[in-house]
Amino acid sequence: MAITRRHLLQGTAAAAMAPALGLNPGISSLAQEQAPPEGLKWRHAVSTFGDIKYPADFKRFDYVNPNAPKGGVARLFELGTYDSFNIVVAGIKGSVAGGVGRIYESLMDPSLDEPDSYYGTLAELVAYPDDFSYAIYRLRSIARWHDGKPVTVEDVVFSFDAFKKHNPRQGVYYQHVVKAEKVGDHDVKFTFDSPGNRELPLIIGQLNVLPKHWWEGTDAQGRKRDVTATTLEPPLGSGPYRIKEFVAGRSLVLERVKDHWAKDLPNTIGQDNFDELRYEFFRDDVVGRQAFRADQFDWYAERSAKEWSVAYDFSAVHDGRVIKEKFPVLSSGRMQGWAFNLRRPLFRDVRLRRAFNYAFDFEEMNRTLSTGEYHRNSSYFDGIPDFMATGLPEGLELEMLEPLRDKVPPEVFTTPYKDPVGGTPEAVRSNLREATRLLKEAGFEVRDRKLVDPAGQPVSVEILCPDEGNERISLFYKPSLERLGVTVSIRRVDDVQFQNRTRDYDFDMTTVVWPQSLSPGNEQRDWFGSKAAEKPGSRNLGGIKNPAVDALIERIIFAKTRAEQTAACKAMDRVLLWNFYCVPHFNYGFQRYARWDRFSHPDPLPKYGVSGFPTVWWYDADKAAKIGKRS
Repeated sequence: MAITRRHLLQGTAAAAMAPALGLNPGISSLAQEQAPPEGLKWRHAVSTFGDIKYPADFKRFDYVNPNAPKGGVARLFELGTYDSFNIVVAGIKGSVAGGVGRIYESLMDPSLDEPDSYYGTLAELVAYPDDFSYAIYRLRSIARWHDGKPVTVEDVVFSFDAFKKHNPRQGVYYQHVVKAEKVGDHDVKFTFDSPGNRELPLIIGQLNVLPKHWWEGTDAQGRKRDVTATTLEPPLGSGPYRIKEFVAGRSLVLERVKDHWAKDLPNTIGQDNFDELRYEFFRDDVVGRQAFRADQFDWYAERSAKEWSVAYDFSAVHDGRVIKEKFPVLSSGRMQGWAFNLRRPLFRDVRLRRAFNYAFDFEEMNRTLSTGEYHRNSSYFDGIPDFMATGLPEGLELEMLEPLRDKVPPEVFTTPYKDPVGGTPEAVRSNLREATRLLKEAGFEVRDRKLVDPAGQPVSVEILCPDEGNERISLFYKPSLERLGVTVSIRRVDDVQFQNRTRDYDFDMTTVVWPQSLSPGNEQRDWFGSKAAEKPGSRNLGGIKNPAVDALIERIIFAKTRAEQTAACKAMDRVLLWNFYCVPHFNYGFQRYARWDRFSHPDPLPKYGVSGFPTVWWYDADKAAKIGKRS
């Protein structure tokens, strides 16, 4: 079915002509009539290994309701606070308000029922050579900013340069994209520094595009805007929502752009159905739960297994006005744990790091704090079985590890990785004895009941916590470390302080989550790469600098097949685990949500979208009427 939008190929006559002209009725005629530069093939979608589900003339994604009603309000909970709307320096300067990303469009957007396929939004087509040495994106002529001006190639170049230059995380992510340049009225070319990186055309498609004319202009007071600075001036966007109003640090209201230029594209139909999205910011979960119970917002993601079992014993749950539901997480894996700051000399000996792992009694923590629902993280890809290192390396994985044998712990080849098991007094004592043995072997000893390092200095560690949940498990962990003679302090800080301290690597240990997608690639350099370790604001918070890890990251990025990618992920996972860069926490495999029953959703929900809320849900007036007015 043709996309019935202005400037697009329309009508039966045009559609009938399309096969004869070699055109696709789902893409604008102008875009298809003009051959891509250098004789390449235009593509409507990209994926790392070419696995595309939807053809170029698809009508919509299978998981949406194309007739979903538009209207209503969804009120959402956000943990923390914010002091900026500038996504360029997000995580680098200030704390950016959750939800702001919805005011922007990217070149392409993902399908939520495929592992890693992206379909054109701002860009309607992409072309790249067989060696993946560059990519050319063609912008849609209908794409508009909220002020009515067209989205231009100059906007794309400006955005790419801004993110790469001023955000260290994006700089690492796009480090192998040499430049972006205009090569036609609607065409922008991204040149890569070497061939063979299959993921680069895809991750370029993820680029959020900013309005150059707005950022280079002046505000209402005549002050020139600065893309490198924090700001609470509502920015101009091109997305399905715009900022309506806000109270700095406390709330943010987005309103739907009813004449949004992209509302009839096949990859947007049935989505973004709420007239307003209201984000309420809370400093901790305890107050947030009380506000949810009082009907101050509609949707709450419960992170605590214990609270899930005990905190929802109130009338609205009993009578069905509030629904509790678990959604499987199939789209990602992760490692969560207390990361060691390897920039501190104390943590450079792997034996000390391993001893700290032996001190964590996960089984008792899981029983007393989490009702036994969790399993312990045993992989940096926990949740994606294909990528998790199990048993001993063999086949292609072993081939990749052999050249690195002198750069990795010998156990990588001889011993399957397993975390210590506690849960009983006998097991805890045994684990602490092993921790003590490792510390003694590394030159540490206990004097006057205090652990001292090989230089005779007392061992003191501060665990930095961003919220109540992390503080709680850190307080559980503290006595075990103290039994080894370690002096432990727990420091809880607010969201802004936490970002500032982790950005500057001002911590001993802190909880880190390393999320992983179904198609790992260039982001691994930012998680674990040596070059990222010393860049302020990078996501390599632990400061990992390991040549074997660097080599395996390259094998992941330059994999030519899914089998190569899988083997490289397993190999890297194994090396990371045996270096004990963190004390692993836990994982669950589901996300718990409680909601006031005012909404409906397509059935089935997208496989890789977890709940899909609020993107593919809608306000259900009949349900809302049954449960009464909001507070």
